[in-house]
Amino acid sequence: MEIAVVAIKPVLKKLGDLLVGEFTLENRVRKGIESLLTELTLMHAALRKVAEVPHEQLDEGVKIWAGNVRELSYHMEDIVDAFMVHVDDGGQPAGWKNRGKDFVKSTIKLFKKEKHLHRIYDALEEVVGQAKQLSELRQRYDQDIRYPYPGGAGLSTDPTCVSIDPRVMALYTDEKELVGIEETRDELVNMLLEGDDWSKHPLKTVSIVGFGGLGKTTLAKVAYEKIKVQFDCDAFVSISRKPNMKKVFKDILYELDKKKYASIPHETMDERQFIDVLIDLLSNKRYLIVIDDIWDENTWRLIKCAFSKYSPGSRIITTTRIVSVSHACCCSSDDIYRIRPLSPDVSRRLFHKRVFPHDKACRREFVQASEGFLQKCGGIPLAIITIASLLASNHQLKTIDQWYVLLNSIGRGLTEDRNMEDMKKILLFSYYDLPFYLKPCLLYLSIFPEDHKIIRAKLIWSWISEGFIYSEKHEASLYELGDSYFNELVNRSLIQPVGIDNEYKVEACRVHDMVLDLICSLSSEENFVTILDSTERKMPNTWTKVRRLSIQNSKVDVDTTWMTHVKSLTVFSNGNNAEEELNISSFQVLCVLDLEGCDISEIGYVGKLLHLRYLGLKHTKVEELPMEIGKLQLLQTLDLRSTRIRKLPQSVVRLRRLMCLYVALNMMLPLGIGNLTSLQVLEGHEDIDLSLGMLNLHVVKDLGCLTKLRVLRFTLGSNDESMLKALMESLSNLDKLEILHIFLDSINADVMAEAWMPSSQLRILKIFSPTCLFLTLPAWITPSLLPLLSYLYIGVDVVRPRDIQLLGMLPALRYLELWDGGYFTREHVVEMSVVTADAFPCATECHFNNVAVVPSIFPQGAAPRLKTLRFDFPAMWIARADFDLDLGHLPSLEIVWVNLFCKGASDREVREAEAALVVAGDNHPNHPILHIGIW
Repeated sequence: MEIAVVAIKPVLKKLGDLLVGEFTLENRVRKGIESLLTELTLMHAALRKVAEVPHEQLDEGVKIWAGNVRELSYHMEDIVDAFMVHVDDGGQPAGWKNRGKDFVKSTIKLFKKEKHLHRIYDALEEVVGQAKQLSELRQRYDQDIRYPYPGGAGLSTDPTCVSIDPRVMALYTDEKELVGIEETRDELVNMLLEGDDWSKHPLKTVSIVGFGGLGKTTLAKVAYEKIKVQFDCDAFVSISRKPNMKKVFKDILYELDKKKYASIPHETMDERQFIDVLIDLLSNKRYLIVIDDIWDENTWRLIKCAFSKYSPGSRIITTTRIVSVSHACCCSSDDIYRIRPLSPDVSRRLFHKRVFPHDKACRREFVQASEGFLQKCGGIPLAIITIASLLASNHQLKTIDQWYVLLNSIGRGLTEDRNMEDMKKILLFSYYDLPFYLKPCLLYLSIFPEDHKIIRAKLIWSWISEGFIYSEKHEASLYELGDSYFNELVNRSLIQPVGIDNEYKVEACRVHDMVLDLICSLSSEENFVTILDSTERKMPNTWTKVRRLSIQNSKVDVDTTWMTHVKSLTVFSNGNNAEEELNISSFQVLCVLDLEGCDISEIGYVGKLLHLRYLGLKHTKVEELPMEIGKLQLLQTLDLRSTRIRKLPQSVVRLRRLMCLYVALNMMLPLGIGNLTSLQVLEGHEDIDLSLGMLNLHVVKDLGCLTKLRVLRFTLGSNDESMLKALMESLSNLDKLEILHIFLDSINADVMAEAWMPSSQLRILKIFSPTCLFLTLPAWITPSLLPLLSYLYIGVDVVRPRDIQLLGMLPALRYLELWDGGYFTREHVVEMSVVTADAFPCATECHFNNVAVVPSIFPQGAAPRLKTLRFDFPAMWIARADFDLDLGHLPSLEIVWVNLFCKGASDREVREAEAALVVAGDNHPNHPILHIGIW
């Protein structure tokens, strides 16, 4: 039902925009639109009420009515979009003139427009009639609908204010915050490393086996993190029920050596070649590899071929739900670790930690209900976390009455026979508790295969293009709103966070297998997503309109002539030429087309997809965009990363609604890029600063017109004075800029220090040049001018003591990488003085390169959150008495990197300095990992 709610909402907004916009509407059409608005507003209110009731509790007639409303909403949106495409001239940039058009061509164009208008008018009249019929049908099924349990909906806070609950993040990322993991982790580690000299024993595999939700992956991860430093190389790779084996091997290689195998062409290699590469890489090395979630023995037998037998002391950890698979992985049953449900005490602590984080114990009035929930969860971590997140979502605790109603609704629980139907019922309650705007965002995740790493930014832009995120205010807030939606799903434990990016936000997420099974089932019931893969999932009946199609590792062997209503198509690389087999050009209402990783080289048909809002071509072989791309007046996201396109066509500047543009390395931007006034993101590959190719003066000036830009990454290699001046003027106009990465190649960086005033919204600033640095720290790096700056990467020719003190005053700074020019040009190390006791209040990672920021410069109270510290230390200073290497003032320290400079020092001083560093690490209560490099 919630899908119908979401389908109506954007239509209401678009119809309203038509009435108030500067469009010439015939009187009959205007009245028709007004009538539609009235009917749809009433339907929307009724559907909001219906959506709060579990699907199985609804009358069949209500389900049919809601389904009809959903389909009508899709149809209306197509009509309105057709109007916008064929009638609206919003795509024409300011000053765009059709000087080459003669009178005859203009007249033909006018007649074509009138023809489209009449078709749209007729379609609207038909829709008005259908809406009235549905309104009459609704009266038959109008009834008093009650919530499934008190407060079952509507409790979420304003989504624009939602951030990720750190308690939830801790459950997935911080071993110290996991409850009761130490004992099982140590048992597993002992199985892996048992023996007086385990490093000389042959390759050994240990398999963790247990049913879904018990925490196999979590256990494997914490054991892996604890012992991986004892191996030469390591990898942690998740697979799925129907794995793409070439991708699995590529992932293993990438994890083992990210730099060397970042762009390995897995499409052109077969399994045998991958196995040979892995055998060669792993021979005579001691490695640790985790293969997570194996479903069948044949998959393991193939993977096993890649592991070199000439690697004594190497270890492999596998996880599986299937006992026979665990036996196939191991040489002995003694190497199988059967994971157990949590004990009552550990279950209780985990539950209370999530629900009552600030209390020492469960509140008295909740004790009995808590015990009831714990009994029904049966020690299954996934069930405990899911229920706890439901009872205390977004920092808001449900009432005791709501607890008991929910408790009485969960059947007999999971303690008796581990019935997964009860686990699904627990997950269903979490789904029903979602506000209506989050349900389609969660169901949309069913388009992704099992164990897929879903990048946060890409997901949010997809949500926007699908119409799940809409704002009554302005478009600039859409991404922020989508970011809040993502955070709320993390808080509710419905998606699992993966990694942290430079913004200290969750980089990506994964969906637990059981949650994925549930949302795939719900998506099928709602005809929300159709999945075409090699499992039991099938295409719907030919009379069912396919709206969203996800193709996953399967041949396209279906009749697509009846799929003209597809609004979203996502193809996961499967070695097939999907766009030819599907005849995508016939999908006339397609809004989202994501072909990332597909083996395609031409997309000449995209100019016909006038409704397109999202076009993803990342990691394809496409070499050229057609000039007709300029016709896609509704396009919002264009992803061209890692393609072979080197020049954007001039027509791109007509895409006035484009908000996100990801470009390929060294891609040339066209003149007039400043017309893309809706653009918020302009960048390239995630790991490489965007190079805008041969930037000319006009393009640099155009950047200043993109006043909505939030994210900008680029490389500049021209030292032309007029170019630099134009760049500074353009950057000064970007007062909404939050992320700025600049790679300066052979440029006087001090131009930025003198002529630029950064945006006060700046959160991430990375300015790097291997040869030309700032003479000193720019004057605009101050707490008052950059109050939100959390990430800073900068190089200066001379680091002064007061620079460190000033950087320590930045209130939001979490990551700092400071380079002194001596790293490139001199052989000495800058010496720093003590900072203040309140310095670096939020910093978690500081890298001082060629700067001797030894730990003693931090007094008690400074840098209380610092986990990673890198500094340089001249060995000859070990004899000095005015400082020491004590790390005790940094209570959160976990990793220390030291470059020990030996120039001018005796061998004895080098040995003493190295020994002093080791002692300092050993004496710290955290026993941080110490890396010492000899220079």
